[in-house]
Amino acid sequence: MKDTEIRKLENVKITDSFWRSRMDVIRDEVIPYQWEALNDRIPDAPASHAMENFKIAAGESTGEFYGFVFQDSDVAKWLEATAYSLETDPNPDLEKTADEVIDLIGRAQQKNGYLNTFFSVKEPDGKWSNLRDQHEMYCAGHMIEAAVAYYQVTGKRKLLDIMCRFVDHIDSVFGKEENKIRGYDGHQEIELALVKLYQVTGNERYLSLSKLFIDERGQQPHFFDLEKEARHDDKKFWWDDAEFGPYSYHQAHLPVRQQKEAVGHAVRAMYMYTAMADLAKETGDESLKEATETLWENVTQKQMYITGGVGSQVWGEAFSFDYDLPNDTCYTETCASIGLVFWANRMLNLEKNSKYADVMERALYNGTISGMDLSGKKFFYVNPLEVHPKSSEKRHDKGHVKPIRQKWYSCACCPPNLARLIASIGRYIYSVNQNEVFVHLYMGNESELNIDGQNVQLVQETNYPWDGQVKITLSPEKSSEFTTAVRIPGWCQGAVLKVNGEFIEVNTCLKNGYAYLTRLWEKGDEIEIHFPMPVEKIRSNPNVRENAGKVALQRGPVVYCLEEVDNGVNLPSITLPQNSKLQATFEENLLDGVCVVTAHAEQVDETAWNGELYKPIERRTKPISIKAVPYFSWCNREPGEMLVWITEK
Repeated sequence: MKDTEIRKLENVKITDSFWRSRMDVIRDEVIPYQWEALNDRIPDAPASHAMENFKIAAGESTGEFYGFVFQDSDVAKWLEATAYSLETDPNPDLEKTADEVIDLIGRAQQKNGYLNTFFSVKEPDGKWSNLRDQHEMYCAGHMIEAAVAYYQVTGKRKLLDIMCRFVDHIDSVFGKEENKIRGYDGHQEIELALVKLYQVTGNERYLSLSKLFIDERGQQPHFFDLEKEARHDDKKFWWDDAEFGPYSYHQAHLPVRQQKEAVGHAVRAMYMYTAMADLAKETGDESLKEATETLWENVTQKQMYITGGVGSQVWGEAFSFDYDLPNDTCYTETCASIGLVFWANRMLNLEKNSKYADVMERALYNGTISGMDLSGKKFFYVNPLEVHPKSSEKRHDKGHVKPIRQKWYSCACCPPNLARLIASIGRYIYSVNQNEVFVHLYMGNESELNIDGQNVQLVQETNYPWDGQVKITLSPEKSSEFTTAVRIPGWCQGAVLKVNGEFIEVNTCLKNGYAYLTRLWEKGDEIEIHFPMPVEKIRSNPNVRENAGKVALQRGPVVYCLEEVDNGVNLPSITLPQNSKLQATFEENLLDGVCVVTAHAEQVDETAWNGELYKPIERRTKPISIKAVPYFSWCNREPGEMLVWITEK
């Protein structure tokens, strides 16, 4: 195995109710449901045609290509989610179906290794002619990720070999050599996938190809201009860069090392930043590391929502500018939060700093899983922080904000993306660096890690995120000295730490948000951590104009919201007094079991208005009780208004 920071974990079994239940939904509901969607068997849902496209490309069916140019990627993400599900829950029937899909993909591959149903079926003469718009390498990237995951889990090489053939073909087309294309894709994805392919094959050409695509991006003369001239084509396809500046929508406006702030399409940005971090780690490129750190600070300190959502505007599904974080018109695509998780995970490879794991946790518990209902059969593409259903229905500028989740999407990138994230959640808990194991996330699990050459069993017991009590039991094969570093979340004040019942002063062993415990570990040694979880009122930087005079409620890593079903209509008319006591209570029978937050508040009394629009009247309020539920769980009951940021009195 290649000596990487994040190793493939052997036998990671998630045991806690929070994530295990979601993994069960992915296994039992989402993967079968999405398989039906890919085969156009979901009534009243937009057609996918994705599997049919592969059959046509393989010569086994007739007809026209249907869907977006990136339709292949939905199949790839389904395969990747399936692989991760098989890792934790073996299923011979599901594996047989996946093998059959892979066989079909192999039959659809052309003799020279090329693989893309849009170009094989619809535009056979258009290959590699419009990388800016046509997502060729984006689709390749997702299929590479699926191939790597399926190989790691099952040991089967067929899809991996298929994709190695395709990447060998890509490598023969792209490069700095004469008669090769010195360019890159419009939608980043293949860059991070190539690093994964390199890590499992050891083929340096794949790493070099990823580096080429990153290094060439934004260089002058601009590749997108050159390919457009070669096409003799001036038409706009995906996006008019005049709104953002030349090619900033694609993060191709400057060489990546000169980019200081996040601009353009948020998902593309997250995937590119992830690849930059990967390459910085694999190649030791300090300039690339510095660039990713600069961009991280900009995104997380100036352009990220409290839910871990990124991409504040529907126009371009994009970043706008620093501190521009509107709640009712934001885009905050599910895929963008998922991409933020990927990026945070890779930043932890570069430096063990809790600020990266804190953001990873924030996105995981809020802005990602909000994209799917509890049944696993309805999805949000957009994740707003304030919803007024009538505005979504009547206002053009809020038409993208849906008050209810949808069955499926014609552009269905988010549902399978979320499925692969949840199915692989066990891979984000720990990382190992020779004789150090880092605990990044807290969730019940039984795992086996290779630490300094020997297997160590770790059992983590907790009711997180509802309870801040965590117990980690370590059992090395033999007594051994190594370091266990446990994260102290940034939201936590006054963490209590014990080893085998003995109190450890956290501040004496704290470094970059991790408590380092170096000792001779024996079988059955226990680490106990208590994270106090009071409900806290969170305020925004004053430059976030939309949140002036408002607070959001957070307990542990979970952000809360008000829903109409609990609090009535006109949620913005509610004010929360500064001295109001916030009470957290676990309700087992609500929303599959959640902690709710209740408080005494006030609401504007409308009775004195008599239907008048404007009136010189003193503000009159009436006392009410409010009930807040976790943001991720909203819209699982009666549809209605929703609000995260509450006016404070």
